[in-house]
Amino acid sequence: MKSEAVHLAIDLGASSGRVMAGYLNNGKLQLAEVHRFANNPVYIQESMQWNTHGLWAEIQTGLRKATDTYENVQSVGVDTWGVDYALLDDQDLVIGPVRCYRDDRTDGMMQRAFEIVPREEIFEATGLQFMQLNTLYQLIAARLNGEHSLDIANGMLLMGDFFHWLLTGKRSLDATNASTTQLVDPRTKTWSHELIARFNLPPVLFGELSQPGTVLGNVQPSVVKTTGLKDVPVIIPATHDTASAVIAVPADDFAPEQTSWCYISSGTWSLMGCELPRPMVNAQCSEFNFTNEGGIQGSTRLLKNISGLWIFQQIRKSLERKSDADSWEEMVKLAHKAKPFSLLLDPDEACFVAPHDMVEAIRAYARRTGQREPESKDALYRGALEGLAFQYRATLGNLETILGHRVEVVHIVGGGSQNELLCQMTADACNRKVVAGPIEATAAGNIVVQMLGCGKLDSIIDARRLIRDSFEVKAFTPENVDAWTEPAERFAKLSP
Repeated sequence: MKSEAVHLAIDLGASSGRVMAGYLNNGKLQLAEVHRFANNPVYIQESMQWNTHGLWAEIQTGLRKATDTYENVQSVGVDTWGVDYALLDDQDLVIGPVRCYRDDRTDGMMQRAFEIVPREEIFEATGLQFMQLNTLYQLIAARLNGEHSLDIANGMLLMGDFFHWLLTGKRSLDATNASTTQLVDPRTKTWSHELIARFNLPPVLFGELSQPGTVLGNVQPSVVKTTGLKDVPVIIPATHDTASAVIAVPADDFAPEQTSWCYISSGTWSLMGCELPRPMVNAQCSEFNFTNEGGIQGSTRLLKNISGLWIFQQIRKSLERKSDADSWEEMVKLAHKAKPFSLLLDPDEACFVAPHDMVEAIRAYARRTGQREPESKDALYRGALEGLAFQYRATLGNLETILGHRVEVVHIVGGGSQNELLCQMTADACNRKVVAGPIEATAAGNIVVQMLGCGKLDSIIDARRLIRDSFEVKAFTPENVDAWTEPAERFAKLSP
C-alpha cells in the first residue's frame, strides 16, 4: 500500500463519474484515477431519472479500491453537476424520484413562472441565467403536477449534498451548487425567501448554506463497513463542478477588481465566464442571459452556459447504434480534414437538447435553416466543433460588453482542453490567446479545497500556484482570424 497523504475527489459529471486520488509528490500535486464509471439517466414511466443507487454503489466500489491502494486517506469530497435535487422526509428517507435536468417535465415552465413572477423580477432577485432546467422550474413543475413529495418533504439536497449525506448521514447545502437553483440572492449569498414564498415552495426545503472547505463530519459506520474509510472526514469542496474547475484555472490572481482572463470549463457543457469579487446584476447581464453563480470565498462566477461537447458526443452515440462510430481521436482527425464552415450548428438550439437521434436532428436543423444536409461524418464532426467556437466568440463579445473592458486570455480547462482542434478554433474565432489545461481541473479544484479545509494550503492563490507548478498547459495563438468573420455573420443569423 502507498503511504502518501491522500485526498479523494468523487467527481460526478452528467455522463460519467470517477473517484480520483490526489497527493503531493516533491511539492507537486499528483492525481490518480482510482475508479471510473458511467452515469446514464434511465427512463422510468416516461420520466428521465438519475440512477442514484447505481452511482452510490460505484462510489463505494471506488472508495474501497482507494483504501486498498492508499493507507493514509485524509479526506474525501464530492463535486457534481448542478440544478438537480433529492427530497428527504422527516425519517431521513428519500421521497420521490431524482430526476435528470433533461426530463421534459420542465417544458413550458419558464412561461408559467413568468405568469406568477415577471421575468425581470426573477432576474433582479437572483441574477441567474434563464434555463428551463434550473431547479426553480423543476420545483414549479413538481408543484403544478401535484407531486405529493413536496408536501411531505423535510428537506432538499442538491446532488453533491446528497452524496455527502450518504457518506456522513448529515445534511448540508453547499453554497456554490445552491447558486445554480435560481433561488439564491447573489448579493446576500442566501436564499431569496421572498421569491420562494411567491412561488409557494415549501420553506423547509431551503436550509442553511455551507461554504466550501467546511468539515462536514466523518464517514458514517455503514460506509466504514463497505469501504474501510475509518475516521476519514468529509470536507465540502465547491460541490458544483464548474466552481471546482474554476478554482483550478492556472492564473496568478483570485477574483480581481478587473480581470484580464476568462475561462471555459469544457465538457458535456461549456461554462464560459470570469471570476469577480461581486455579482453583476444589470440590464446587459439580463439581455445576454448571463448568470451570477457563487464561487469560493464569496466570489462570483459571471458566466454563460453553453451546450458544450454534447452534440459531438451524441453524434458518436447515434453512429454507434448504426455500428458506424469512430474513436474520439479519429473524429477529431476527420473534423480537421473536413471543409471549413460547410455546416453551421448553434449548439444551444432547443432541438439538440435531448433528441432521440442527434444525426437526424442535425439533418432536420440543416434543412430548416436553409443549409445543405451533411453528406459525410467529417462534416458532422467539424460542424459540432465549429459551432462551439462560434458560440465562444459571441459569448466573449457579450462578456466584454458587460465588463466594459477587453479580456486578453481565454483559459480552457477540463476534458475539452485535450481537443487541440477545438482549442485552435477558439483562438482563431475569438482572436485571443488560449491556454489549455489542466485536463483534470474539476478533480484538482476539489482536492485543493479539501487541502484548504485541512489547513495544508493557506489561500486560493496558494492553491493556484500549486496547480500551475503541477500540471502542463498548452498555449494556442490566433492563426487564421479573418476566415471566421463572414461565417460568424452567417452563424449569428441562424437563431432569432
